[in-house]
Amino acid sequence: MIMRDIDRALVQAATAVAKLRCRSDNHTLAAAVRTPDGRVFSGVNVYHFTGGPCAEVVAIGAAATAGAGELEAIVAVGDRGRGVIPPCGRCRQVLLDYFPSIKVIVGPPDGLRAVPVADLLPETYVWSDHQVEVPAVPRTGVWPMPVVPGSRQSAED
Repeated sequence: MIMRDIDRALVQAATAVAKLRCRSDNHTLAAAVRTPDGRVFSGVNVYHFTGGPCAEVVAIGAAATAGAGELEAIVAVGDRGRGVIPPCGRCRQVLLDYFPSIKVIVGPPDGLRAVPVADLLPETYVWSDHQVEVPAVPRTGVWPMPVVPGSRQSAED
């Protein structure tokens, strides 16, 4: 997908936060997220040996705190000029669960692109409460017996 000017601006916003706030081992990534109406929220990771929150999750929390609902794009940028960093697996799952239509900016500096989060997490886990309803099968009270090829039914079947 082609990068739009508003996507480039989102990368610039995350880059500015990384330069300003990522100056220690506790904060090494910055993220910026955009709402459909153009508001931008940012956050930095909180490194901790117990698995502190990633910058993407902090940015989502900042947006939620400000009352933002839907989010349309997100990007994470590393400290020390590392550029755009793709989200970790946990963040990909969080993004897909909460914002299934969000675009994630990924790629090298000369090939950045905004892709649907589902493209980054194919064959995703789906929580049981998010699964499509399966039509109920009438219950007869009798377990169906599997049919084994080459077998014959017994008199009790």
